[in-house]
Amino acid sequence: MKTAIVGASGAVGQEFLRVLAERNFPVDDLVLFGSERSAGREYSFKGKTYKVKLLQHNDDFKDIDVAFVSASAAVSKEYAEDITKYGCLMIDNSKAFRMADDVPLVVPECNAKDALDRPRNIIANPNCTTIMMVVALQPLENISHIRRIHVASYQSASGAGAAAMAELQQQYAEIMEGKPVTINKFQYQLAYNVIPQIDVFQEDGYTLEEAKMYNETRKILHSDVCCSAMCVRVSTLRSHSESVWIETEKPISVEEAKAAIAKAPGCVLYDDPQNKVYPMPLDTACKDDIFVGRVRKDVANPNGLTFWLSGDQIRKGAALNAVQIAEYLYKIGNIR
Repeated sequence: MKTAIVGASGAVGQEFLRVLAERNFPVDDLVLFGSERSAGREYSFKGKTYKVKLLQHNDDFKDIDVAFVSASAAVSKEYAEDITKYGCLMIDNSKAFRMADDVPLVVPECNAKDALDRPRNIIANPNCTTIMMVVALQPLENISHIRRIHVASYQSASGAGAAAMAELQQQYAEIMEGKPVTINKFQYQLAYNVIPQIDVFQEDGYTLEEAKMYNETRKILHSDVCCSAMCVRVSTLRSHSESVWIETEKPISVEEAKAAIAKAPGCVLYDDPQNKVYPMPLDTACKDDIFVGRVRKDVANPNGLTFWLSGDQIRKGAALNAVQIAEYLYKIGNIR
């Protein structure tokens, strides 16, 4: 297939290149697009060098089969018609279309078939924290319907992009050298700190990131579940983690939950607390799966379970999930 990456110079764009190569995605030709700032840069893919083209309103997508788009929501909205008008499939990583009724929101482990119904030929990639959580929730939902979710996320600098990761490293260096700390990508200094705000606050006191977890989870799982989230930026470099509490219609035993998670696609049960075995960002970075541990009964709720998970935000939380959507559609002959 002729494949495009829009936003090729960003952290997720670079991850797309790695994931497509590692998984041997059937790329016959590759076209990279970017902003004026990144146009002209060169990147290697499977031994060949490709130059980033400027994204413009023209017919550049006429012969492209699938475009992985990782830019701002504004860019996705502005160029969606250019990308899709000749039949190119747009898999979009921004928030632009996630809650649109005529755009499926897909996590292949949960609702792959939703990708078949795409009137605008756009498929939305969910928010990273939502992706990670629903991959772990789906095997439990299969046992008993989940009524309520409470979740606290611990989100690394990677969630704010490559420049944010660089800024965190720079902050640590500046602190060690006794220099003033650079703060551009976060509301406050992130080094040696946690910030209980990701995205903007809404009238109800929740941030947009927290609202995404509520709305996107319901759409992906086709569920009436209520999800209350607290999203926090922490001073890790890569991989997000989450503490999750769920209430189900019928009680699920710890043994049932562990067995279901262990068998679930995209999940790894990593749970032996007596031997200090539980998922951590240092271990889950650059891994494909969501690692789940500390599964136990919620002592405050007879129908409750609680667990901890960790996964790579740039990988499964973004690039890998999008590629898996395309792989599913390619396998069944449904890209065009």
